[in-house]
Amino acid sequence: MTISHYISLMDTMARMALKAEANRYYLGYLWWVLEPLLWVGVFYFVFYVLLGSGAPGFLLFLAVGKLFFIWFSKTVNYAGNSLTNNAGLIGRMALPKTVFPLAVVVECGYRQMAVLGVLLVILLINGVSPQLHWLWLIPIIAVQLLLIVLCSCVAALLVAFKRDFALLINLGMIFLLFVSGIFWDIRDIVSERAMDMLLIWNPMAFLLHCYRQVLLWQELPNLTHLIALGVLLSVLLATVVAFMVRYSAYIARRVVTQ
Repeated sequence: MTISHYISLMDTMARMALKAEANRYYLGYLWWVLEPLLWVGVFYFVFYVLLGSGAPGFLLFLAVGKLFFIWFSKTVNYAGNSLTNNAGLIGRMALPKTVFPLAVVVECGYRQMAVLGVLLVILLINGVSPQLHWLWLIPIIAVQLLLIVLCSCVAALLVAFKRDFALLINLGMIFLLFVSGIFWDIRDIVSERAMDMLLIWNPMAFLLHCYRQVLLWQELPNLTHLIALGVLLSVLLATVVAFMVRYSAYIARRVVTQ
C-alpha cells in the first residue's frame, strides 16, 4: 500500500464514521460543537456558579482548557476500541493495523477544527483580539497531535490484547481531567518545584498551559520544553509504529480471537 493510498483510506474511514454518526442524531453535525460546549457549560455551572471557585475570566479559562482536553480524551478513548471494533475486517484483509487508530485521529481532528473555530469566535466576542503570537498555536497543536497519535496507538494495542484496558483508559482520562489544570491555574501551585514536576510529567497540563499563555495571557510558551516534548513524542511514536508493523500478524490474531 502506497502512502497516498494509506492516507486516502484513513480519510475515507474517518469521513464514513462522521457521516454515520451524524445520521444517527437529529442535529447531525451540529453535535461536533454542541457537545463540547455543553461540557464547558456544565463545568462552569458547577465550579463557578455553585462552588464559586472560579476567578474573573473563568469561563474563557475553562473553555480553552476543556475544549482542547476533549480533543485528546475523546480521540484516545475512541481509538482504544478501533482495532477490536474492526475485528471482522482485520480477519479478512491484511491492512496495516495503524490505519484504524489513525482513522479515528483524523475523524476527531475534523471535529476539533470546527471546535477551534468556535473557540476563536468566543474569544473574539469576549474582547480577546487576535495577536501575531497566536501563530504559536501551530506548533502547540502539532505537539498535541503527536501526543494524541501516540496515545491512540498505545490504547488500541492495549485494548487489542485485553479489552479490560478500555475501562482503565476511560478511568485514566477522568484522572487526567482533574490533574491537568482544566479547572485551576497551575500558577497557583505554591511550590515552584511541584509546578515544574507537573509540567514535566503531565504533558497535557503543559500543553493546556501553553494554549492559555498564547490565547489569554499574551505570553510566549516555553519553546525549549515544547521542542523537547515534541522530539520525545516523535521517538516514542516511531517505536510504537515500528512495533505495530513488525507484529502486525500477531496483533491481528489477538484481535480476532478475543
